[in-house]
Amino acid sequence: MEANKPKGTDAKIREAGAARNELRAALAAVGLVLPSLGIDLPSMTSDCLPPLVELGRCRADVARQLAAALRKSAQ
Repeated sequence: MEANKPKGTDAKIREAGAARNELRAALAAVGLVLPSLGIDLPSMTSDCLPPLVELGRCRADVARQLAAALRKSAQ
């Protein structure tokens, strides 16, 4: 481990990666793809915040499909 890396950083990055993979699989299960889904690189270097999952951008039709899937699961 690098000397300047905060303790536990690797575990937090792995956790963010696992969350991204879980979200990618859940989206795929309903036929959706967020092409920019990933880990926010600047947040990986933060001493104060955990790494963030970057949802990225998507087309309007994909956003509507995502909203419909969320509404359906909320019922």
